[in-house]
Amino acid sequence: MNPAEALTAARTVAERLREDAVARDQADRLPRAEIDLLRDSGLLSVDPDDHRTTHAVTRIVAAGDASIGHLLGYHYLHLWRASLYDNAELVRSLRQKVATDRLFVAAVSNPRDTLTISPNGDTLSISGRGTFATGCAVADRLFVSTICDDRQARLVAVVAGGAEGVSHPPDWDNLGQRLTASGSIVLQDVRVRRGDVLGTFPAGEDESSPRWLRLSLVSLAFQAVLTQVLVGIAEGAIEEAARYTREWSRPWPASGLERAVDDPHVLAGYGELSAVLRAARLLADDATRALAEADAGGLGLTAPERGRAALTISAAKVVSTRLATEAAGRIFEFTGARATTRSTGLDRFWRDARTLTVHDPVVYKARELGAFLLTGEIPPITAYS
Repeated sequence: MNPAEALTAARTVAERLREDAVARDQADRLPRAEIDLLRDSGLLSVDPDDHRTTHAVTRIVAAGDASIGHLLGYHYLHLWRASLYDNAELVRSLRQKVATDRLFVAAVSNPRDTLTISPNGDTLSISGRGTFATGCAVADRLFVSTICDDRQARLVAVVAGGAEGVSHPPDWDNLGQRLTASGSIVLQDVRVRRGDVLGTFPAGEDESSPRWLRLSLVSLAFQAVLTQVLVGIAEGAIEEAARYTREWSRPWPASGLERAVDDPHVLAGYGELSAVLRAARLLADDATRALAEADAGGLGLTAPERGRAALTISAAKVVSTRLATEAAGRIFEFTGARATTRSTGLDRFWRDARTLTVHDPVVYKARELGAFLLTGEIPPITAYS
């Protein structure tokens, strides 16, 4: 599937998701049918190294359903980051199976979790509990980030979604992003072959190591993908609200108008949101460009180059966070009281935005930008930046 075909498929999927988004959000079931929709569309096999296309697809799908856009964006991210590790043969085999068998990939990679991996005869054994394991309950393959018993290195292993010892407690009951299956996961003596290890993330290395610096791009990739999802939420909220205003909203009596779409306050409100949305799209695409350029640097990537990419991505994350929450709240000012009914479902945009925007406090991204402006400090490399 080439980029043009992928974008066309993404629009088709987004439109299909939009048709029953409210009902599916309220039903709050595991997104198995939605993953099958992605399989049938061919979107799971888009080249994960093509950040511009995968990020554009993610945003389009997220506008139709933020949860499914989130899952798809992470699927691409995990397949891309697999190539940063050492096991090229496993990466090649995995990507081929994704294309031929239409596999969906998720990961257990919350940096605040601890899953241990230890030798067990000819195999390795993984045990522990992961939180915010987005998509894992419906995934065909899992990338599991673990730490060795001796605490000397982290390993990333590939595990079959239905492997013995893997379970998913039904504890995802959050305000929004309900269809991301982002509850916890438990692995109890899950066996993997040594050939299923993608690679290592040595604890003793830092940014003086080219390989470590390149692996650190994964943190930036997560931020760039989430930025696109947030912009998608804003797009979806504004589009749905505008449709409601055109078709259902009544003018306020004091306006003296016959149609809500003629009210200058409504027009100005939508205009302001539209203007900020355009700016956020440009920033999100700039963040994607920065990630793509840093990725293209390979092992020649330098710490200052990585730092500049981090600043660009942080700027986009700050603006997209503000826009998503503001747009999802302000639309009710332009749609009217009747738009707050549960059947309308416009509240889902705010719930999704609020859930995603506390994933990691955006104030720390703003702090990085301010520090660079005032002191020239390059953002430190962390699990979130």
